[in-house]
Amino acid sequence: MTTTLIILVITVALFIWGRVRADIVALTALAALLVLGILTPAEALAGFSSPIVIMMIGLFVVGGAIMQTGLAKLTGNKLMALSRGNETITFLLVMLVTSFIGAFVSNTGTVALMMPIIMSIAAGSGMQSSRFLMPLAFAGSLGGMLTLIGTPPNLVIDEVLTEGGYQPLAFFSFFPVGIIVIAIGIIVLMPLSKIFLSKKQNGKKKKQGKSLDDLVDEYQLLDNLHRYIVPSRRSSAALDENGEQMDIVGKTLKDLSIQKKYGVSIIEIRNEKKSRLGLVKDVSQNMAKSSSTIQVHDTLYIIGEEEKINRFARDYGLRKMKDVKIDFYDLGLTEIVVMPTSNFAGLRIGDANLRKRFGINVLGVKRGDEYITDNLIATKLHVGDMLLVQGEWTNLAHLATDTSNWVVIDQPEKTADKVLLDYKAPVAAAIMLLMIAMMVFDFIPVAPVTAVIIAGLLTVFAGCFRNVEAAYKTINWESIVLIAAMMPMSTALEKTGASALVSQGLVESLGSMGPTALLAGIYFTTSLMTMFISNTATAVLMAPIALVAAQQVGVSPYSFLFAVTLGASMCFASPFSTPPNALVMKAGGYTFMDYVKVGLPLQIIIGVVMTFVLPLLFPY
Repeated sequence: MTTTLIILVITVALFIWGRVRADIVALTALAALLVLGILTPAEALAGFSSPIVIMMIGLFVVGGAIMQTGLAKLTGNKLMALSRGNETITFLLVMLVTSFIGAFVSNTGTVALMMPIIMSIAAGSGMQSSRFLMPLAFAGSLGGMLTLIGTPPNLVIDEVLTEGGYQPLAFFSFFPVGIIVIAIGIIVLMPLSKIFLSKKQNGKKKKQGKSLDDLVDEYQLLDNLHRYIVPSRRSSAALDENGEQMDIVGKTLKDLSIQKKYGVSIIEIRNEKKSRLGLVKDVSQNMAKSSSTIQVHDTLYIIGEEEKINRFARDYGLRKMKDVKIDFYDLGLTEIVVMPTSNFAGLRIGDANLRKRFGINVLGVKRGDEYITDNLIATKLHVGDMLLVQGEWTNLAHLATDTSNWVVIDQPEKTADKVLLDYKAPVAAAIMLLMIAMMVFDFIPVAPVTAVIIAGLLTVFAGCFRNVEAAYKTINWESIVLIAAMMPMSTALEKTGASALVSQGLVESLGSMGPTALLAGIYFTTSLMTMFISNTATAVLMAPIALVAAQQVGVSPYSFLFAVTLGASMCFASPFSTPPNALVMKAGGYTFMDYVKVGLPLQIIIGVVMTFVLPLLFPY
């Protein structure tokens, strides 16, 4: 027991010191428990197979899909419209919306779903996400107190009451308690988050490269870019020299010789398909290659002089589309600089055959202060020219390996990760709602962790990510390792008898001081233990003790058991006490002491207030 407590104290001290990464500290503590024989290998590694940890991984993926598809941005924009950019109103909306969702969905799931939305709001409004992320994590736990299913400790105390022969709790028996703690949370967190969390991300910002939209504006691509669709009926098409109607369908770009005949270039061929209801859209972007075949309903992105493009469109009976917008789902942009050692210096762009050799189109040339976007085929390449090139993201990434011919200015693979697949937003929303339904409704026989795994896989299969690697990148492994490595600590404390000794000793010493003091002791003992043991394990340990303690002093056990679930669920003073706290740690740039500064006062105030309120709601 003594060895376990020493390891725990050293671990907490290192967390507070903050010089060593939290996940490394947790792994070191786990290794110490393993080497000293306190835990078996199976017990030490149990955290990495825990349903909670697997659930966290899956929720990171689902949250990443919500962000990648632009669903978070869309939802964030609607919340911003409601708050009108006011930080205080935004704070209230975040707390209230998260608390409401947390009443029906696990606090971990709630926070994982809301986190990308908060990040999007912060990015769009200039507010600091650190101001909202920790309150978000706390709100998920506060909202869990509104219903019976909101958090596992609620179910634990209900089971203990039922087994003890008492009236079981109804679904909304917790509602008055939940409303009060949410109100306390808002009142306490509003000033504390502003004082301690608002400056967490004020460090020097890295110099950002040009965005894709910046490149479009700089080279004025939209001035010479036009969009035409290939209609099913093309009766207005011109006649060829044989007197037959000119037909573009089924022809390759090589057959059409558009550049030679008209002096314009097709840079992209896009095909969009919608479901019957028109809700789900699938977009296929393709580079315009000599072998590309034109089909009915294809959208052609054509660059060149408007008069020449109009002549081409008239000849083939194409229909002009009103809005011209460049998307970057499958095709991207980047800038490359021609090197002195380049084999292409002195060649005309048309002769360089870059499309065939490297799968790229040259959309513009920057030479000094001059921008060249017309008649690019005949433009000679000079050393030092900066070329704006378009291509599939993988082809653009490969350009960086050819350092003798050019230098790639940006990092295409990182730019691609920032592109929103917004046409997949309805799919991501449907998957998210399906996951919530599986977690909320009892008639669907699926465990929460299974629901999350299914949802995570569906986001990948449905194309909510550019590739599987993009899905893996959304997982915050530091948070995962932190919570997985700290979970066996609770096993060590229970196994050595430290948990039972602390809980029984504190309760016994307060029993003679009256029911109110005993109630406070139960709350704060539970609250202290939950900092180091999972909230469910703490509730399982403390609920029977609280029931017996109430019976010994001759009072109703309801307020005592509510003190247990409050103490177990309202643990905010540590990043590893609950999964939501760990989820936001990295994203918010928080340290262990940030949780102490903001979470501990809230935890204490809730305990003090509820010590006097619980007997009023559930009389002794």
